[in-house]
Amino acid sequence: MARKKKPADGGPGQPWLSTFADLMNLLLCFFVLLFASSSVDQHKFDEIAASFNSTFSIFSAGSTAIGDGILISNGVSQLNELDKYINSTGSMAENNAEAEEFDPEQSEADKTLGESIESVEAAKLEKSEQLAEQIEEALNENNIADKVEIDFNSQYVQLSLKGAILFNPGSADISDSIVPTLRKVGMILEKYAQYEIEIEGHTDNVPERSKKFANNDELSSARALAVFYFFTQNTSLDPAVMKHTGRGEYMPVADNSTSEGRDRNRRVEIKIYHELSNY
Repeated sequence: MARKKKPADGGPGQPWLSTFADLMNLLLCFFVLLFASSSVDQHKFDEIAASFNSTFSIFSAGSTAIGDGILISNGVSQLNELDKYINSTGSMAENNAEAEEFDPEQSEADKTLGESIESVEAAKLEKSEQLAEQIEEALNENNIADKVEIDFNSQYVQLSLKGAILFNPGSADISDSIVPTLRKVGMILEKYAQYEIEIEGHTDNVPERSKKFANNDELSSARALAVFYFFTQNTSLDPAVMKHTGRGEYMPVADNSTSEGRDRNRRVEIKIYHELSNY
């Protein structure tokens, strides 16, 4: 007796294919109905939805899936609401981000900090102005106001002495004629011995050609050091609260192209700091 040939896989002899084909047909019909319902009136769609709901119960869960069922329970005809839903969600996210970025408390804190800084600067400037007035009065009392220029900012009060009356050209030796003036300046500084005092030497931009100093940097440093030594040797000022620096030609206060400007740039500045300077 001949053996019966076994059907190949996937052939009509497979029983599950019938079930699968029926399922595909049902799904096709289902989506066709959904598509067709998008063009019918609401009443007809409600009847179809109720029929499917009672048979398969496929919409009841969907009604709470997204936005209270805005995309599923209202049917495929409502898919045009997708953009509106997404845009509204994005807008809410942007509004939340903006709300997080704008922090009223932080803004108020920044405002308070700014006002506090302005208040401190105003107090420092007022202190410097008071100190400048006291020193200017002392300069007038000692008859040396015409030889010493005074200025101030929020950090310090500055006394400027012309280099032409302090030193001979190319020299860091203090002229004998200016010694009485420096003594009086030292006496005034002794009244503010508790403050930090800085002595700065400055030159014009004419190259230094003397054999003693290689350039204006060395010359300005030597002149500042000479004034520093004068005060430490002729006053009670503590060297620990004094410092000296040479700034060379790099911080002019006038035009170096004229003789008058170069004369102003050759100077020694004495800066007196006060108790508010470090705030």
